[in-house]
Amino acid sequence: MKILKYIFLLVLLTAITVTVFLATQKGDFTIERSRVIKAPKVALFNYINEYKNWEEFSSWIVDNAETKLQLAEITAGPNASFSWINNETEGDMKTLGITATDEIRQKINYDGSLIDSKMIFKDTIGGTKVTWQTKGKMSFYLKIYTALNGGADKIIGTIYEKTLLNLDKILVFETTTFTIKVNGVVKKAETFYIKQSFTSEIGKITKNARVVIPKLTEFCEANGLAMNGKPFVIYHTYDIVNGLARISICVPINKEIFTSSGSDILTGKLEPFDAVKTTITGDLSHKDEAIKKTEQYIAAEKLNAETSWSHIEVFVTTKQDAKSPSKWVTELYYPLKEKIIPVAKPVYRPQAVETPQPKATQPEQDSSEF
Repeated sequence: MKILKYIFLLVLLTAITVTVFLATQKGDFTIERSRVIKAPKVALFNYINEYKNWEEFSSWIVDNAETKLQLAEITAGPNASFSWINNETEGDMKTLGITATDEIRQKINYDGSLIDSKMIFKDTIGGTKVTWQTKGKMSFYLKIYTALNGGADKIIGTIYEKTLLNLDKILVFETTTFTIKVNGVVKKAETFYIKQSFTSEIGKITKNARVVIPKLTEFCEANGLAMNGKPFVIYHTYDIVNGLARISICVPINKEIFTSSGSDILTGKLEPFDAVKTTITGDLSHKDEAIKKTEQYIAAEKLNAETSWSHIEVFVTTKQDAKSPSKWVTELYYPLKEKIIPVAKPVYRPQAVETPQPKATQPEQDSSEF
């Protein structure tokens, strides 16, 4: 019995010693993982920046079927956040700030461990290089768990590796699954709208639209205006060489209105016009290909394109409606010049003039014959 008692005391002392040792350790860690993901930078950034998508690729959520996700009111950009809980872990993540489409800075509470996170995006051969850098302080539980399972770099680093691998698989499918259909010539109906107009880098137009459209929608709600269709962008100019476009981001409304002088929200009206319609089903990173096909169609059909402005882009289905980019729908309308119907010139046709015919006469009789 004494031997068992000594063994028990030895085990207890060892456990206490290990516990005290672990408790007195700082538990600070720095972990970094990178991966080249076969997706355009803008598409990848936008996908990660939207927390509605994290349940699709974050490994600590995907790998546990019991996970329940709670999204905050803001789900993308600064101050966006979400929380999760399952039978193994719980925590939350918040976006502190973003830099264009280059960087996302976050604060993570992973089961009591506080982590400063930074995701950096860089164009590279074959796609986009994502570097996930984190610094944090482990909770007591995580200290014990990592100490018994190979260390923080192995445990947390594996979580990052799996998450980046999931991203690669999903984004390859989401960004390569698309269709472009040139629908042909259609009549675009008369449209009243409110707008904000400015010059933008072409690569930032979608981002700008995500900022402006909610403001226009709020304006409609505040002024009792009914929206009459999907938001759209008018491209007054489209300068591929310099990467700039003069645009108006618009929300259609059901009647003509006038805004007060000095307002940054203006009104406009699209007159009915003929256009070549092209539908993109999928991520907007394929828009250049859609534009090329539209221009080829116009040339092949020998249509007379309007050159005083470029085109209209209508957001039919966006990430607000479907979180998967492969399901987004965008319509392009390229205006055509109004057909000029030539007026037929009158053809001069001289009237037929009836020529009088000479009267028939009987030959005179020679009286000498009688």
